[in-house]
Amino acid sequence: MTYSIFDQACVDSFHHVNLSSHERWCNATWDMVLCWPPTPAGESAHLSCPPVKGVDPSKTVYKRCDISGRWAGKTQGDFTIPQGWTNYTVCFTKAIQEIIRELYKDSAEDAQTKLNIALGTRIMEIIGLSLSLASLCISLAIFFYFRSLKNNRTRIHRNLFVAMVIQVMIRLVLYIDQAIIRGHIVGNSATNSNTTRQGIDNTPVLCEASYVLLEYARTAMFMWMFIEGLYLHNKITVTVFQHRFYYSAYHAVGWGVPVLMTAAWATATAMHYGNARCWWGYNFTSYFWILEGPRFSVISLNMVFLLNIIRVLVTKLRQSNSSEALQVRKAVKAAIVLLPLLGITNVLNMIVAPLGRSAAEFGLWSYATHFLTSFQGFFIALLYCFLNGEVRTAVRKYVDNYLLHRSAGVRRGSGLSSVFLTTVTDLPRDHHGRGRHLCSCLRGSQSPTHSRPYL
Repeated sequence: MTYSIFDQACVDSFHHVNLSSHERWCNATWDMVLCWPPTPAGESAHLSCPPVKGVDPSKTVYKRCDISGRWAGKTQGDFTIPQGWTNYTVCFTKAIQEIIRELYKDSAEDAQTKLNIALGTRIMEIIGLSLSLASLCISLAIFFYFRSLKNNRTRIHRNLFVAMVIQVMIRLVLYIDQAIIRGHIVGNSATNSNTTRQGIDNTPVLCEASYVLLEYARTAMFMWMFIEGLYLHNKITVTVFQHRFYYSAYHAVGWGVPVLMTAAWATATAMHYGNARCWWGYNFTSYFWILEGPRFSVISLNMVFLLNIIRVLVTKLRQSNSSEALQVRKAVKAAIVLLPLLGITNVLNMIVAPLGRSAAEFGLWSYATHFLTSFQGFFIALLYCFLNGEVRTAVRKYVDNYLLHRSAGVRRGSGLSSVFLTTVTDLPRDHHGRGRHLCSCLRGSQSPTHSRPYL
C-alpha cells in the first residue's frame, strides 16, 4: 500500500513530460529510494545520489531502460522487478564502500548473518541503555537526597553519573529514531514533501548537533573516569594529597576540557564533510582521533592507576599476614570492581569491527563489546550505589524511620480507640444515659459541659 502511494506520487510528478515521439519508453517509477523520470527505451536515466547518511550526494547514479521499454534488472533479461534495479553502491562514501567490501568478503550468506548479528546487538543495546538510564537516575536521586552521602567521593560519582546519563539519553533517542524511520527514505524533490519521513539522521543541523553533544558527553564521561582513577589512586598511594580535594580543578577538567576537545573535532569534521549530511562515518576519519586519542590515554592512565592500587593493596595484605590465596582473591576482586568505574572495558569499543572475519568471530566481538558499553551504567550504579555499604545503611535507616513513624501513628490511633471502647463498655448498667452522652461527645456533637459527669 505504501509503495503504490509513493509510486503514484512519482508518476504524477512527471505528468507534464511528453514522450509521444518515442515508440517505447519506461514509465516514471519509484525504486524505494529515488523517483526516476520516464526514459526512452535503450537509454539511461541519471540522477544525483540521495542526500542521506553514508552517501555522497555529489556523485551520480543511473538506471537503464531496456530496448523493450522496461526497466532493466540486475542481470541481462531480468524483468522480475517492475521498477528495475539500481546500483547504489557507487553513491556510498569511501568509508562505507570499504565496510561493504569487508562485509561481503566471503559470501552473501555470511554477510547476511553478520547483519542479523548487528540487528541483535542493537536490540541488546537498547535494553542495556534503558536499564543503565534507570539505574543511573535512581542513583543520582539517592546521592542528592541523603546528606550523609554528600562527601568528596560521591561528588565525583555524581558528575560521572550525569555525564553518563546525557550520553545514554542521546544514544537511546538516536537508536529509537533510527528504528522508527529505517527503510523510509525518498531523495527526489518531486515526492520529498509528501513521502519522506525525516527523522534526526535526515534533518540538517539537528543531526550534527546530536552527534556533537553525544561525543561531548562521551568525552566528559572519560574525563570523569580519569578523575575517579586519579582521586582513588592519590587517596590510597599518595599521602600528601590525603586531605586535599581540588574540586574546582576536577570540574574544569571534567566539563571544561571536553568542550575544547569537542569544538576542535567538530570544526575539523565540519570542514572535512562540507555540505554532506550528518557526517556519517565520522568515526572512520582520522579527525576522530582528536577525541579517541585522549580517551585512549585516559584508559591507559587508569590502567596504570589500577595496577598501582592493586600493588599497594597486596603489599598491605602481606603486612597483615594474610594468606596468599586471600591476597590474590582480594586483589582480583578489587580489579574487577574498578574496571567499569575506570572505563577500562571501553578499550574493546576502540577495536575496529572485524567485518572480514568469520560470522562467529564477528558475533563474539559484537555482543561482548556492545554488552559492556550499553550495560556499563547499570554495573557502575550497581557497584557504587546499590551495593555500597554507606548507601545501603542510609537507605535502610530512612526506611526504618519511615516504618517506625508509620507504625507509631497506627498504634496511637488504635490505642486511643481501645481506651474509648473500654470506657464505654466498663460503665455501670444504670448509667446508660451517660454512656449515650459519652458516645455523642466522642462524635463531637455535644458541648464540653456534657462530659463533666464522667471526669
